[in-house]
Amino acid sequence: MDLEFNKNEDVNKQLVYQLKQKLKKVYLGGGEKSSAKQKAKGKMLARERVKFLLDDNKPFLEIGAFAAEGMYEDVGGCPSAGVIAGIGYISGKQCMIVANDATVKAGAWFPMTAKKNLRAQEIAMENRLPIIYLVDSAGVFLPMQDEIFPDKEHFGRIFRNNAIMSSEGIIQISAIMGSCVAGGAYLPIMSDEAMIVDGTGSVFLAGSYLVKSAIGESVDNETLGGASTHCEISGVTDYKHENDEKCLTAIKSIVSKIGAPEDAGFNRIKSAMPKRKLEDVYGILPDTREKPYDMHQLLECLIDEDSLDEYKAGFGQSIVCGLARIDGWAVGIVANQRKVVKSGKGEMQIGGVIYSDSADKATRFIMNCNQKKIPLVFLQDVTGFMVGSRSEHGGIIKDGAKMVNAVSNSVVPKFTIVLGNSYGAGNYAMCGKAYDPRLIFAWPTAKIAVMSGASAGKTLWQIQSASMKNAGEEITKEEEEKQIKIITDRYDEQTTPYYAASRLWVDGVIDPIETRVAISMGIEAANQSPIKKRFNVGIIQT
Repeated sequence: MDLEFNKNEDVNKQLVYQLKQKLKKVYLGGGEKSSAKQKAKGKMLARERVKFLLDDNKPFLEIGAFAAEGMYEDVGGCPSAGVIAGIGYISGKQCMIVANDATVKAGAWFPMTAKKNLRAQEIAMENRLPIIYLVDSAGVFLPMQDEIFPDKEHFGRIFRNNAIMSSEGIIQISAIMGSCVAGGAYLPIMSDEAMIVDGTGSVFLAGSYLVKSAIGESVDNETLGGASTHCEISGVTDYKHENDEKCLTAIKSIVSKIGAPEDAGFNRIKSAMPKRKLEDVYGILPDTREKPYDMHQLLECLIDEDSLDEYKAGFGQSIVCGLARIDGWAVGIVANQRKVVKSGKGEMQIGGVIYSDSADKATRFIMNCNQKKIPLVFLQDVTGFMVGSRSEHGGIIKDGAKMVNAVSNSVVPKFTIVLGNSYGAGNYAMCGKAYDPRLIFAWPTAKIAVMSGASAGKTLWQIQSASMKNAGEEITKEEEEKQIKIITDRYDEQTTPYYAASRLWVDGVIDPIETRVAISMGIEAANQSPIKKRFNVGIIQT
């Protein structure tokens, strides 16, 4: 291996190490003291519950592990938004699992908790996955009720989704394993089946203190809404279990009896390993986002060996398109080429930039994949569309609009991995979060923003310096450099994959060598939801 490869490898492995250290911290939830309190009540911790529920030696694709990272620090933070979510296998069946973490503010709902729950429900609805709720929550975090309660994408949308999923035959099973209060009480009871753990589970619209203040009645929480009350008197819950383990075992038993889903018919053959080792990704991907590399080399680490049928290889080379396989699944690859290429007309094209010819090619390829019922995989390392008079006169806007149109109207499942840069309209054309990818993950090397920090810093400084000059202020060269650095550093903080993951602009940050598993599990999930909508791009620019 050459020195450049080794240098890249060192830098990227260090980024992966940092990712794993961050995840370890996230997995602690509310910390050891809060965990000990849960244990003292005879309860399993949220992650222990999820692990117990899942099949051994099967992957768990977590969603939103970094949700709310760095947010709500004035009230102590909210690791993972106080809820664990992801796709896993229960009794051999793929399910979406959503588990409140009572070590984080007693499982109270913050604004990001609602957003994460809605994302989990969205994934379950799109893919018709059974969804398992492990409920243990004190309800809405009252100091932020105005940010979580009344709007369309707030708390109430979750119960609306419960009703929609039920009407569409998407299975929902709930286990009340701790507190379940107020509006949150509707979630388990709107599920197909609700079970409750005796002694620790409780569900009621108003707790004993509120009942006392509202109507003057004195009653303890167990009598008000405990397991015996709801399984023997009200009939609100369907099953009573003496502890967490027996409750979770019962869920496994029920899931094992669910009938097979309808098949969407995506093509799959026996999986083959990539031509290159998965770990070679670390050496191929440059140590900075500015350096070029050949996307074909990266694909050799991600797709099944000898599976690529490249589309229009000599045309529109700044985007690589082709049919391939990932873990045996047929996929359509749309990937930004990061090396400088020379077009058939002799024009030098910058890597990572979308030109008119590459936009045209990608549009046609996306339409072809919809025609053939082949899921799409977008590999983003894009700095945007080409600018300047030559591109504008050549119609770059209409060519970009074509690509955005095709991505927007695609009916086949789309999966997006942000490898490096994800800037401006390039993010949109390459199926960013706004374009409904079934799953979207980022590598630790990702940068997501309107433009790069360097470009933004200079642009913002031009605006700021103009105001200062108008006010009569003198600006030295040293002051200019200092201010540009301050602006750029502040902007760069907002471009990291963790900033994006904390706000659920991406579903998570993953080690690059986990990419094949994430895409394969995503297509397996999508294969349980037959395509009902006809592909139609409407009016397209020509």
